[in-house]
Amino acid sequence: MNITIYDVAREANVSMATVSRVVNGNPNVKPTTRKKVLEVIDRLGYRPNAVARGLASKKTTTVGVIIPDVSSTFVAELARGIEDIATMYKYNIILSNSDQNMDKELHLLNTMLGKQVDGIVFMGGNIEEEHVAEFEKSPVPIVLAASIEKSETIPSVNIDNEQAAFDATTAFIEKGHKEIALVIGPLREPVNKEKKLAGYKRALETAEIPFKEELVIEGDYTYDSGLEAFERLLEIDPKPSAIYAGSDEMALGIIHGATDKGYSVPEDVEVISSDSTRLALMVRPQLTSVVQPLYDIGAVAMRLLTKYMNKEEVTDHIVVLPHRIEERDSTK
Repeated sequence: MNITIYDVAREANVSMATVSRVVNGNPNVKPTTRKKVLEVIDRLGYRPNAVARGLASKKTTTVGVIIPDVSSTFVAELARGIEDIATMYKYNIILSNSDQNMDKELHLLNTMLGKQVDGIVFMGGNIEEEHVAEFEKSPVPIVLAASIEKSETIPSVNIDNEQAAFDATTAFIEKGHKEIALVIGPLREPVNKEKKLAGYKRALETAEIPFKEELVIEGDYTYDSGLEAFERLLEIDPKPSAIYAGSDEMALGIIHGATDKGYSVPEDVEVISSDSTRLALMVRPQLTSVVQPLYDIGAVAMRLLTKYMNKEEVTDHIVVLPHRIEERDSTK
């Protein structure tokens, strides 16, 4: 049997308005009355109806988070940052996995709105015009986390991915490498084609090293695609002496693929990865990585969303956080 606010009011011999004030932390309740109501709530096991409260206040204190792959270490670290800040600001989270499928992403977006969430944090590799149209129609604020949207009309939190790729490639060039491969995520995604690939090309051009299309291998961020990428790179002559990988998982595949073929990292080939998740420390040799502040990206995205939800002043809707390269054992 569900205990209602009416049951609590009757048992405590107070009005339902008084119970509501106690539940919502209103200070205009006598301490003795508050104590009595709280005792009844505890004894009856009353749980306020969040939906009913949301209808009354037009707020559900619930945030929707749409992520591409719940099993991804990259996404998990971002989501932890989102959750911690949500908890700090007393918001609950509804987490949904989209599998990077646009139809599913749009369906989840509308499902979240149907559940009367107060705001949405969205992560996706490929933000299309259809996404932006839905975002702009949304009755609640939406913030993108680690996602590129070309028009920059939707609030977002990222690092400068173009500069990060430039820095990683330049680090190889400064070590004397000229045959530098780029193992990248899907080129249909702007973060890869218009940011990472562009940064890689700019570094080569700056050093007057010719760009070779065969040194760019498209993967899908996974370990297996890293293994496959190394197999393909072995067919190139001359073989690359350095590889910049677009994710830690692909870098792991590259290192293991090299080891399987009798090559040593970093003696025969040096590797830099792109994320510096905890996987970078679990492989041997440990990965030299572009450090993305993944937890901070999630945390800042959630904080930005709270500002919009609470109608606080927002001075910059596009937030770019700093990155750095952490030297470990996969480079000399």
